[in-house]
Amino acid sequence: MIEVTITVPDTLRQALERLAQSLNHRQPLMRALSEDLYDAVMENFEQEGRPRWLPIDRVGKILQQSGRLAASIDSDADNDQAVVGTNVVYARIHQQGGTTRPHVIRPRYKKSLAFNGRVVKNVNHPGSTIPARPFLSLTDQDYQALAHTINDYLQRALDE
Repeated sequence: MIEVTITVPDTLRQALERLAQSLNHRQPLMRALSEDLYDAVMENFEQEGRPRWLPIDRVGKILQQSGRLAASIDSDADNDQAVVGTNVVYARIHQQGGTTRPHVIRPRYKKSLAFNGRVVKNVNHPGSTIPARPFLSLTDQDYQALAHTINDYLQRALDE
């Protein structure tokens, strides 16, 4: 029987131990990835989509009339995942597109509504078709940035 003994230098053994420790304790990596994801989503709002969202019939930035949707974007991370999202109810229809059902608009704080000089008790809204404007999306460059963040994390673990 042939016996082969390989002696691993201490520096290599220590580097591999650091790498194994970094792979077990991934929360710093996941936090960095969630920050990259957050930046990508904010860039989508800044550029009004990547690729550009369909235009709207009003003045102002798309999906940013009040700023509530963009301000609601939050990121989170733990040892196993990096997440970015929102809890705003109307976010889903803007992300995926869809049709709202017909509904009645009633005054909230007054007795009547005023539109273009007319005063009415309520308005029958026929519903709306809302095109998809995916703000929770990534470009190829975003994926490259995520890969770069992962590579940096692993390289730092080996270099320490």
